[in-house]
Amino acid sequence: MFSTDPVVRVSDAHIFQDNNTVLRDINFDIDKGEFVFLVGRTGSGKSSLLKTLYADLDLRLGDINVAGFNIRGIDDGQVPKLRRKLGIIFQDFQLFPDRTVDDNLMFVLKATGWKDNGKMRARLSEVLMQVGLGSVEKKMPHQLSGGEQQRVVIARALLNEPLILIADEPTGNLDPEVSHGILKLFQQINKSGTAVLMATHDYPLIKKFPARILKCENGRVIDSAKEPFELITEY
Repeated sequence: MFSTDPVVRVSDAHIFQDNNTVLRDINFDIDKGEFVFLVGRTGSGKSSLLKTLYADLDLRLGDINVAGFNIRGIDDGQVPKLRRKLGIIFQDFQLFPDRTVDDNLMFVLKATGWKDNGKMRARLSEVLMQVGLGSVEKKMPHQLSGGEQQRVVIARALLNEPLILIADEPTGNLDPEVSHGILKLFQQINKSGTAVLMATHDYPLIKKFPARILKCENGRVIDSAKEPFELITEY
């Protein structure tokens, strides 16, 4: 049965890094198919918030539900099941440098329970076409440009048809023209129904592609949908 529940629901959550509270009293939802930017100065809690959403940091206070999973008190056995519902994209790619693109993607499919070789091959080709890379399967990561590597990372994140892509500074290492292409790709993925939460410092990009913004500032998360604010490009 189709659910209209938000893909992310955060209620009175406090985010901790070690024993320090980095964000407090957070409340926001992200609906299915929504595109949201996450901004804030370095050290403002953006990465800690994202890590809490995909259960890399413990949630000690408040409630967070992501893709139907209650993050507070989630047990280790549930974490891989949660992450199959998410696509997680990092700034530094995290591709295996000694494996081809094909092997990098096959590793994820096998690790997430795929068994049928024909279906795996078909899915691999499908996601590479989706990100505009039709003929890189046999290449090693070092043979690709930074933009191509990031597209492989996005393809990897799409393999299990996630409900949401969580992207932590995905254009941070890319030049402006390549960043523009990556954001357009995120928009295409979003239009097909996948929610996107993208942390970024790239304020010119946000101005070019306006969307809802969550801003980490002074231990709070300000939501532009509830509390409009000026986006100042001084970070």
